Order: sequence, then C-alpha cells, then structure tokens
Amino acid sequence: MERAANLILTAGSVLVGGGILFKSFFYTVDGGQRGLIFDRFQGVKENVYGEGMHFFIPVIQSPIVAEVRLQPKTVASHTGTKDLQTVDIAIRMLHKPIESYLPEIYKTIGLNYEEKILPSIANEVLKAVVAQYDADQLIKMREKISQEIKEGLIERAKEFKIVLDDVSITHLGFMKEYAQAIEAKQVAQQLAERQKFIVLRDEEEKNAKVILSEGESEAARLINDAVKQYGTAQIEIKKLETAKHIAEQLAKSPNITWVPTGNGVSNLLNLKTF
Repeated sequence: MERAANLILTAGSVLVGGGILFKSFFYTVDGGQRGLIFDRFQGVKENVYGEGMHFFIPVIQSPIVAEVRLQPKTVASHTGTKDLQTVDIAIRMLHKPIESYLPEIYKTIGLNYEEKILPSIANEVLKAVVAQYDADQLIKMREKISQEIKEGLIERAKEFKIVLDDVSITHLGFMKEYAQAIEAKQVAQQLAERQKFIVLRDEEEKNAKVILSEGESEAARLINDAVKQYGTAQIEIKKLETAKHIAEQLAKSPNITWVPTGNGVSNLLNLKTF
C-alpha cells in the first residue's frame, strides 16, 4: 500500500514537472501583439508570429513580444517663427510599427522606438514647418499648418517603418509679451470694427432723413401744383372721399362707435336702436 502511494506521488511529481517543462517550451502572444524569436546563434529571426501559443527552445532562444496597436505619444518643442518670435508647440501622435518590419525595427532601433525616434523626427519637422510662418500666421492658419506637420511627420516616420495614424496640435503658446501684444491687437481690431459700424449706421440715418425731407418737399410741390390746376375745391372733395372711406372701414369694427371729424363734431357709428 505504501509502495503504491509512493508510485502515485512519484507519477504526480513527474506529471507536474513534465507540465512545467512542457510549458517552458511555449510562449503566448496576446491580442494586439506580435511575437519574435531571438536565437543566440542566428540573432533575431525574420518570422513574425501572430496571436496564440508558439514554440521556442529555452536557453538557446528567447521570445520577444511587441505591441502593434495604435498608441498615443505627445511631443513638445520650443522653436522659432519666421519673424523671430519664440513659440511653444506640442503635438499628439497615434503610432504603431509596421508588423512585417518588426525584426528590422528590433535590430536597428529596439521596441522602444517611440522614445528614440518620434521625439527626434517631431522636433525636426516642427522646427522646419514653423520657421516658414510668422507668429500671427500660426494662429490664423493653424489648420493648414497642422496638416503640413502631419504630412511631414508621416513621411519621416515611414523611413523608420512606423505608421502615424493621426497628428494634431494640442498646444500653441507664445512669450508673455507677444501674447499680450496679440490680445491688444485683437481688441483694437474689434474697436475699429465697432467704430466702423457706428459710422455706417449714422450715415444710413442721415440718408434716411434726407430721403424723408425730399419726399415731404415733393409732396408739398405736388399739392401746390394741384391747387394751382384744380383749385382748393377739388382737394376738399378728395379729403371728404378719403374720410368717408376711412369711416366706412372703421364702421365695420363693433368696438368703434364714433369718429372725430376735426371740426368739433363727431360721427356716431354702430348705434343700436331699442
């Protein structure tokens, strides 16, 4: 009985040890990762392994796991504009390595390429693009300049087998004195626009008064011409016809019961009889 127990214990130990030994010959590549193998005799192998479990020879070979998902990287730069103004600019990039070139990237740069390469090429491109513009253009043409920076960085990153999916300016700042000057200029422009509006408004009001005055003068002239041609009697008839028309229109309203005639006499309207 004791012998059987020892055999079972020994067998269990062998199985556990065998399982551990078996497991030591495999490594796992998770989602969003790729695997490489470093061989002590051959160096980094050219094969790139996808997700799952893969075989390797312990001691002789070592597994390497690399991230291939898009990852963010922010780089800040202190550079100068065309008009010699100092500007602080920061950009955010989404990057990942080209999977088929992972062995080459590992051999020439290392898997921490985002620390070795991206800051260097970002500063290079930022300085080159910003130097083409004056400080105020950086503000007015921010979208265009951001696109130029993006295109320049994408091309430079390709040389190192790196993909940049998105590049955007996250910060743009100037020296305190220049920032105050820009603010003062913007305030001055706003005041100038307001003054321009006031001048235009006054001019329109002046023109309206002139037109009104000319209209009144023309009306007076026409009345004088009518008096000369037809006499005052015809004009009085026209006044009576107009007054009659107005009274008829007002009479249709049940809320109006009288209309003043202007000579102390009132016309009664809508009187009910009982």
